[in-house]
Amino acid sequence: MTDTRRRVKLYALNADRQWDDRGTGHVSSCYVDRLKGTSLLVRAESDGSLLLESKIQPDTAYQKQQDTLIVWSEGDNFDLALSFQEKAGCDEIWEKICQVQGKDPSVEITQDIVEESEDERFDEMSDSVQPVELPPCEMGRLEDISELVNSCLVSPARKDKLAAALESQHYIKKLLNLFHMCEDIENIEGLHHLYEIFKSIFLLNKNTLFDTMFADDTIFDVVGCLEYDPSLPQPKKHREYLRELAKFREAIPIKNQDLLAKIHQTYRVQYIQDIVLPTPTVFEDNLLSTLSSFIFFNKVEIVKLIEEDDRFLTDLFKLLMDDKTPNPKRRDLVLFLKEFCNFSQNLQPQDKDAFYKTLVSLGILPALEITLGIDDQKTKTASIDILTYIVEFSPSVVRDYTLQQANNTEEEHMLLNIVIEQMLRDRDPELGGAVQLMGVLRILLDPESMLASVNKSEKADFLNFFYKHSIQTLIAPLLQNTTGEKPLREDYHMVQLLGLVLELLSFCVEHHTYHIKTCILNKDLLRRILVLMRSTHTFLVLGALRFMRKITALKDEYYNRYIIKGNLFAPVIDAFLRNNGRYNLLDSAILELFEFIKLEDIKSLCSHVVENYGKILEDVEYVQTFKALKTRYDQHQDKLKERDRVSGSVGVAEAVVPSLLRSRYRREARAPDDEEEMWFNDEDELDDEPPLEPAQPHPLPHPHPHHALDAIGKIVEKKVCTSTESANGPSRVLLNTASPKPAHADVQVSEPRLLDKGLVDYDGDSDEEEEGAGSAGADERDAKRPRLA
Repeated sequence: MTDTRRRVKLYALNADRQWDDRGTGHVSSCYVDRLKGTSLLVRAESDGSLLLESKIQPDTAYQKQQDTLIVWSEGDNFDLALSFQEKAGCDEIWEKICQVQGKDPSVEITQDIVEESEDERFDEMSDSVQPVELPPCEMGRLEDISELVNSCLVSPARKDKLAAALESQHYIKKLLNLFHMCEDIENIEGLHHLYEIFKSIFLLNKNTLFDTMFADDTIFDVVGCLEYDPSLPQPKKHREYLRELAKFREAIPIKNQDLLAKIHQTYRVQYIQDIVLPTPTVFEDNLLSTLSSFIFFNKVEIVKLIEEDDRFLTDLFKLLMDDKTPNPKRRDLVLFLKEFCNFSQNLQPQDKDAFYKTLVSLGILPALEITLGIDDQKTKTASIDILTYIVEFSPSVVRDYTLQQANNTEEEHMLLNIVIEQMLRDRDPELGGAVQLMGVLRILLDPESMLASVNKSEKADFLNFFYKHSIQTLIAPLLQNTTGEKPLREDYHMVQLLGLVLELLSFCVEHHTYHIKTCILNKDLLRRILVLMRSTHTFLVLGALRFMRKITALKDEYYNRYIIKGNLFAPVIDAFLRNNGRYNLLDSAILELFEFIKLEDIKSLCSHVVENYGKILEDVEYVQTFKALKTRYDQHQDKLKERDRVSGSVGVAEAVVPSLLRSRYRREARAPDDEEEMWFNDEDELDDEPPLEPAQPHPLPHPHPHHALDAIGKIVEKKVCTSTESANGPSRVLLNTASPKPAHADVQVSEPRLLDKGLVDYDGDSDEEEEGAGSAGADERDAKRPRLA
C-alpha cells in the first residue's frame, strides 16, 4: 500500500458537472466475496478507511485519459475518476480492468459510455461489421465528410468508431492541411464545412482526439477552423487575440518547461471552451464533460508543479514585499497569485488547507496589506480576490493574524482597518470592491464560523478586538454625515457607501449582542442613523429603518428604554407622515414595525407610541394597525386600573395589620444592576425626585376600641378620595410634567419639543404595581418614580 505507483486521488462528478475531490489513497484490485467479483478498492492514506469499493462490471465503460486518469460511470449520473500519481500505476490498473472485461489494454475505452435502446444496439451490431469509412480528405469532399461526422453523433457506438477512424488515419492533421489550403484560396464554403466538422469532433467527447487537437503545433489551426461560423457575416479573430493581444507575463521566470507548456495549453483550451465554442445551451447536457475534465486536471497539475518548486514561491513573495519593486511588476505578481489561488479551488479540502497554510507562512497577509493600499485598480482588485479566497476557505487564519497585531501594530496599519479603509475609499461608482470587502468583513464577524474553532476564545477575543480597534473606523463616515437634522452629503456614491455600512451594522445587531449594544448606547448611534430617515434616497431611508427594526426585533428592554428616553420614534413617524399614505415599500415597512410591536405586545413601546403619537396617528384609517395598538394600550390601562382598585381595598385591611406582619409581605424594591446604573441613571431627572421614604412603623394600638374604628374610617375616606381621582384621570404621568401632550392640530413630529419628551413610566410591570399598591402615599410616589425594569 506504500507503493507510490498506486497512489491516487478519487474524484466524483457533482450535480453542477464539477469534479469533487473525495480523498487521496492507494488503489488495489482484488476479488471481493460480498460483491462476487474483482473490484477496485481505494483506501485513504491518512487513516486507512475505505474510500471506494467498486466492482469491475463487464459492461461498464472505463476510459483512460492523459496516461494517468481512469474515468467511468456507476449507475445513472454518477461519474468517478482515479487520478494516478504515476503512469505505471495507471497502466497496471488499466490492464486489470481490461483483463476482467476481455479487452485489449491498448484501447482507450472499454465500452460504450451510455446505455442505448434496442434499435441503437442493432445499429451498433451493423457498425461493428461495417466500420466507419472516411472519405478521402480532399477539398471537394468536405461536404461529405461533414455529413458523415454529423451522422455519427446520434449513436455512442458510431461516435466511438468514428473517433477510432480519425485517430488511426491521422485524419485531424489532414483536415488541418485542407484548412490552410482553403484559407489561402479564400474558399469560404470549404471553411464553413470545416467549422461544422471540428465542432462535431468536439462533441465526440474523446480525450485522445483532444490530445491531438490541443498539441502546440495544431491548436491554433483548430481555433482557426472555429473562426468561420456560417451563421456570422464575418469570421472571428480568435487567433489574432491569442497570439498578439493575450500576452503571457512571467512574474517570476519559470524554468520548468513542462509547467510552462501546461500553463499555455490550459489557457488556450479554456479560451476555446469559454469563447470559441458555441454556448453550452446549444448542446445536450454533458456532451463536453471530457473537455471540462481535461481543463480541471490540467489546473490541478499546474498547482502541484508550482508547489513542488522549492524556490519559486519564496522568490515571488520576497519580490512582492520588497519596497524597491516597481508597481507594474508588483501588479504582475499579484495577478499571478490570484490565478494561482483560482486554480487551487480544484484541490481537495486537505490539500487546499495545506495550500493556504503555505501561502500564510510565506507572508501572503502582510503582502496584502501592502497591495490593498496601492493606487492601481488592477492590483487592488486582484488583492481583494485573493483575500476573499482565503477568508472564504479559512476565516480563522485571518482572525488569528489580526489578533497578533493587537499589541505590536498601529491601528491604521492593522489588516482589518486597512480592509475597512479600502471599503470606504472605493472610487468605483458601483462600489464593486466595497461590496466584496463588506462580504469579507461579514464572514470574519460571523459568530457561526467561530463556533467550530479549536481556539475556544476566538469569538470573544476577535469581537473585543473589532469593537476596540475597528468599529470607529467603520462608522466614521456615518457620524460625519449625520451631525445635523439632515444628511450633509446626498451624492450617490456617499449614500451607497452608507447603505453598505448600515447593512453591516444591522448584521452586527442581529449577531453580536453585548458588544454592539454597548457601542450603540455609548455613541447614541441609533439617533445618528435615524437622521438618514430625512434622506432623499428611499433605499437609504429603508436601510435606517431596517436597522431600527433589527433592534426592535430583539425585544431588549435596554434598547426599548433607550428608544423611549431619546424619543427615537419621532423620525419614523415624521417619515411616515411625509410619505402621506402613498402605497410603497417605505409605507409598508413602517407599518410592519408597528404591527410587530402590537403582535409581540411590547408594552413599553406600545405605551410610548400611543401616549406620544396617538393623536397624530388616530386619523390613519386605511390600516387598522394604530387602532389595534390603541385598543391594546386601553386594555392594558384597564387592567392596571382594576389592579389599583383591588389593591386599594387590600390597603384598608393592611392599615390595621401589625407592622411586623405587613413588613413580612412587603417586597423589597429591586436594585438596578450595574449596566442599568451605567446607562440609564439620568441625574438631571432623578436629582429632583424625592427619595423613596422608608416604611413607617405602625403606631401603637389605641387604648379604646372606638379610637381604632375612627382611624379605620379616616383611612377608608382617604382611599375613596384617591380612587375617585384615579378614575377621573390617567393613572400615570410623564416624568417631565412641564411638557404638554402633543395635539394633532398644531404639533409637527419633526419639531424639537417632541424630542424633549421624558421617559414614560412603564405601566406593564405587574410586580412593581403590586409593590406600590400598599397605601395612598405609595401611589403618589409611584406616579413620580421612574421605572428601571
